[in-house]
Amino acid sequence: MQVEFEFACAAIKQLKRPVSDQDKLLIYSYYKQATQGDCNIAAPPDSDAKAKAKWEAWNENKGMSKMDAMRIYIDKVEELKKNEAG
Repeated sequence: MQVEFEFACAAIKQLKRPVSDQDKLLIYSYYKQATQGDCNIAAPPDSDAKAKAKWEAWNENKGMSKMDAMRIYIDKVEELKKNEAG
C-alpha cells in the first residue's frame, strides 16, 4: 500500500488539467491523514479562509486509519487520472 501511495503522490503532480478546489481539499485531507494521522494542530483563525478550509477538510477525517486514508487518496488520484485521459 505504501508504494502505491507514493506512486499516487507522484502522479498527482503530473496531472496536466487543473484540479478543482474541492478535489484539492480532498486530496490534501487524505494525504495529511495518511501521513500524519488525526489533525493535531489548532484551528486557524476564520480570517485565513484557505488555511481554515484545509484544516476543516483534514479534521473531517478524524479517526480514519492511515491505511484507509492512503486507499482513498490512491482511488481519488486514479479517478482524476481517468478524467484527464478522457
